[in-house]
Amino acid sequence: MGEVELSCRAYVKMYLHACLFPRCSINGLLLSSSPTGGAVCVTDCVPLLHSHLPLAPITQLALTQVDVWCSQTQQRIVGYYQANACVSDNNPTPCALKVADKIAEQFDNPVLLMLDGSKMSPDYRVPPIVMYERKDSRWILKDKHTIMLRQWEETRAIASQMMESGDHTLLVDFDSHLDDITKDWTNQKLNTKIEELASPANGNI
Repeated sequence: MGEVELSCRAYVKMYLHACLFPRCSINGLLLSSSPTGGAVCVTDCVPLLHSHLPLAPITQLALTQVDVWCSQTQQRIVGYYQANACVSDNNPTPCALKVADKIAEQFDNPVLLMLDGSKMSPDYRVPPIVMYERKDSRWILKDKHTIMLRQWEETRAIASQMMESGDHTLLVDFDSHLDDITKDWTNQKLNTKIEELASPANGNI
């Protein structure tokens, strides 16, 4: 695997997901709408669960529904993210490895991303992420220099601004959707809000 690029939207939604459920392990799927080949560009994510992460039937249901939605929106699942309930633990769990292996069956260069809870402060100067890549059927730590988050300062400011304004409560994960099926797990409202904040009119890119 070569470089991995994270979009503002993908990072902000992962960050807000972790902040919305600070005492829980959370997970989600990383999506791309970019053509195959070259760098993996993570353009969006789908927040999945904040409880019972190892529960296989719910995870399988979510994977199936997201896969169908991706085929309708010209996207594909390219990876998996997780934050552990214990902030000092950013190691992939057996559940994380299992889901990431499942994604690897469909996509050649999958990304396994762990959020580092100990570095989730808005003041932290680098993205609080640890990334793994798959080599010879094993997941190994990826070189940080091959992970790109363009306009990191602006992205960090948007995440912080959304937390302060309470807009993080707009986020719906698949768990919340199962509790109330009127809630939109594709997060169109949240996406629009992020795009508004990231627009040049607001001084961000």
